[in-house]
Amino acid sequence: MTTMVSTRDTSERLAKILENVRALGPTLRERALDAERAGRHSNETIADLDATGAFNIGSPVEFGGDELTVRQQLDVVSEVSKWDGSAGWTVWVGASTNWIPAGSGARVVEEVYGCEWTGPRVAGSSHFPASRGRAKRVEGGWVITGGPWTFGSDSLWAPYTNLGCIADDGDGPYLVGVQVPRDELRFLNDWNVAGMRATGSVSITLVRDELFVPDYRVVDFRHVVGGNIDNGLKGSLWKAPSLGWAFSLMAGMSIGIAQGALDRFLERSAGRPIRGTTYKNQLDAPLTHLMLTEVHSKIQSATLMTRANADETDRLGAAAAAGEAADPEYMQMFSARVLAETAYAAKWCAEAIELLQRNSGSTAIMESEPIQRAWRDARVITLHGALNLEALSENYGRLMAGSQPHKFEGITTLDRFAPAPPAKG
Repeated sequence: MTTMVSTRDTSERLAKILENVRALGPTLRERALDAERAGRHSNETIADLDATGAFNIGSPVEFGGDELTVRQQLDVVSEVSKWDGSAGWTVWVGASTNWIPAGSGARVVEEVYGCEWTGPRVAGSSHFPASRGRAKRVEGGWVITGGPWTFGSDSLWAPYTNLGCIADDGDGPYLVGVQVPRDELRFLNDWNVAGMRATGSVSITLVRDELFVPDYRVVDFRHVVGGNIDNGLKGSLWKAPSLGWAFSLMAGMSIGIAQGALDRFLERSAGRPIRGTTYKNQLDAPLTHLMLTEVHSKIQSATLMTRANADETDRLGAAAAAGEAADPEYMQMFSARVLAETAYAAKWCAEAIELLQRNSGSTAIMESEPIQRAWRDARVITLHGALNLEALSENYGRLMAGSQPHKFEGITTLDRFAPAPPAKG
């Protein structure tokens, strides 16, 4: 437990990025309603977020990236989310999806990070066994068909999107990740949702009925999640457990949205009377004080738990980079714990926002009021396909009780230590 987390001091860079985000924050909040109505961020907003450094936090240092620790990335995602949940989601995806190209090998890494680009570097879509994408091996590569691929967060702005496809070489189906350039994709106008509207997480199809993809861009997803392929990157971030990375940052979204809603509540409640009482200032009322303490406790519980998970993710990455093999049983337990605790963090933060909204009066339902947007955005996080609280709780509870979790495929599988077939090439 004494492994150093990082040999690079990125604290000054983190401070500068946070300063930039705070300066941009009021503009993000001001633009949020128009972005919701459009169903996507404007290109101007993407460029402004890029200028803060927010899209560079999880990019490799070899290609000019900041390569912050997971714990530092958590702070950035939370700060962006305070101002606009959809912007926080976009930055979260931009940071936490970096493990997919990193797990796909050095040539994919070179393609993704070697060019000049404004905005997120990579997106991902439909990495689960129910994917409608199909991949067939042919000479020199693969032919991709099917779709649409759903929930393509960041695909509107990324140069590449990694599509989940089902392949079968005769020994049974398996999942592959397929790196596809932006100009080979068509984006559907189907993101009509209750929250996180400006993320533009549309469905994706191919421009043509089928697409030839060279062999190096198609990788058995077991190799991607297992980090089995040399990517040429040296930092400990690339050895960090992907679930700890992705889901610690995901919890950071919930925490940031809730903190932003709390800040907004305190701002709008000063001098506001409470109907049905003699209180002329809501902030003077004991019922407000009791509510605020409950809100604080929910947000603080989520924050402390999530920071601990991010710190442990960094420690595990540093240990792996130093050649210290992780105990498979511990890694499975840690992965299950991160998933369950992220679901609880999302739940507690959504509940905190509901308390704030319920005590904000009828004007809190107006489109122009950030609290109602926070309420919807936070609930959408709890409904993410990877955050089924009851299923995650059962799996972690099974491990605690000495039983094995359910076996399933996809990004959140807990069966990470089953041997994968040898990497080709």
